[in-house]
Amino acid sequence: MNDNPQAMLSLWQWISPSLPVGSFMYSQGLESAVENHWVTDEMSAEQWIAGVAEYGVSCLDLPVLARLYQAWQDDNMLMIGQWNQFLLAARETAELLAEDQQVGQAMARLLSDLGIEQAQQWKSKSTSYATLFALACCQRQVSQSLCLQGYLWAWCENQMMAAIKLVPLGQTSGQRILQNLTTSIPDWVTAALHLEDDDIGMVLPGQVMASMQHETQYSRLFRS
Repeated sequence: MNDNPQAMLSLWQWISPSLPVGSFMYSQGLESAVENHWVTDEMSAEQWIAGVAEYGVSCLDLPVLARLYQAWQDDNMLMIGQWNQFLLAARETAELLAEDQQVGQAMARLLSDLGIEQAQQWKSKSTSYATLFALACCQRQVSQSLCLQGYLWAWCENQMMAAIKLVPLGQTSGQRILQNLTTSIPDWVTAALHLEDDDIGMVLPGQVMASMQHETQYSRLFRS
């Protein structure tokens, strides 16, 4: 599909931080990484976010998102269900799983309210956010490549905004981090699109430990 102006504007809507799905409430372990002094400044924040993006999101979420996108195009409900469950099963902590399900169901409710009928049935299911993001992009004729780039950019922006609050960092530092991450996003997306089914997955013990610790962290800004 061609990325016409209306499709591009729709993608901007789906990746806007004002989208009412609640993704801004989660730090995905970054808050505990700051508490443990693993992340202490602009450089370490960028390294943390880039590491999770390259070896986590790009190795798991993005290749599954590409397959969900194709399954929605083919109206293949069996494959949609299988990849949805695969992604949920790959969440390594209770916190990461709960986040994906909560944001996914919020996206299902939003899309249903915006007139996308296919989202209706997912409001009461155990739903991954990527499943509904893929549906939204297909419905608005956003290309697969831009769908993945938008998803990853939104994830990076959310992490950057969390770092600004937690480290804390100035706004310019946050924009510098996002600018540097943006230069790598096309390469990460290309790599994700070339992964075979058996190669999908990630190993990020640092993020997993931080996420588990965050579940019982005494004082925190972000939801567990």
